[in-house]
Amino acid sequence: MYRILTRKQLNENVTMIEVEAPQIAKKALAGQFVILRTNEHGERIPLTVAGTDKERGTVTVIFQVVGRTTMELDLKKEGDRLADFVGPLGNPTDLTGVRRAIVVGGGVGCAIALPVARRLKELGAEVCSVIGFRNRGLVILEDEFSAVSDTLIVTTDDGSYGEKGNVCVPLKRFLDRGTYDAVFAIGPLVMMKYVALTARPYGVKTVASMNPIMIDGTGMCGCCRVTVDGKMRFACVDGPDFDAQKIDFDEAIGRLKTYETFEAEAREKHCNLYKKEIK
Repeated sequence: MYRILTRKQLNENVTMIEVEAPQIAKKALAGQFVILRTNEHGERIPLTVAGTDKERGTVTVIFQVVGRTTMELDLKKEGDRLADFVGPLGNPTDLTGVRRAIVVGGGVGCAIALPVARRLKELGAEVCSVIGFRNRGLVILEDEFSAVSDTLIVTTDDGSYGEKGNVCVPLKRFLDRGTYDAVFAIGPLVMMKYVALTARPYGVKTVASMNPIMIDGTGMCGCCRVTVDGKMRFACVDGPDFDAQKIDFDEAIGRLKTYETFEAEAREKHCNLYKKEIK
């Protein structure tokens, strides 16, 4: 079983844990993910690798409390263990030839965007980062992004911190002022859709990291299918990164809503127990 070594609350609903998993830590690259179970009867959920420490043999993941399993995971303390922690899965983000890049993260998607920005900086690229949140209380990883970005802009929808507005405004400003090799977008589907639309007139390569419903993570179940350039692809084995200009975002957004009622019922069922435990 996989031991949780450290745990840090990033905001009211987002938690970062460091898990002892030396074999995964040796191999995981930016853009890849793991699938975990909190206990032997639990469901499998995918979480992107937010960082690794090869010497300590640890993998860092960041999650938002949204349903039963993330509630169970959030109740875990340092020293507790996970039943499963499998990976690395998926394809690493392709950073070949990228010398100037814009990394755009939205909400908890910043946990996925950070390792991409970090790896770009390690490769000597110029990194401009834009991270967006609904309000000041939800801001995460600002210091970490600042450390790996030549320029960092933080936005909030309500203007309570940083620039007021969405991430597309500073993105367009960057694109108006210079030439970039790529834009990497990670966040809510609607955000990534509009990042792609904003970047389209500039002809810049735009990559989106897809995180649809997923079960096995090996291409067997087909739950994570997305339509890219008119063809069906599986996010777990063909992605999770795809050409954002070719993704059918409207279809992906519609599919994500398929189980809203079921998810809400499951969340309500376990919510009272969760609230009682965290008091």
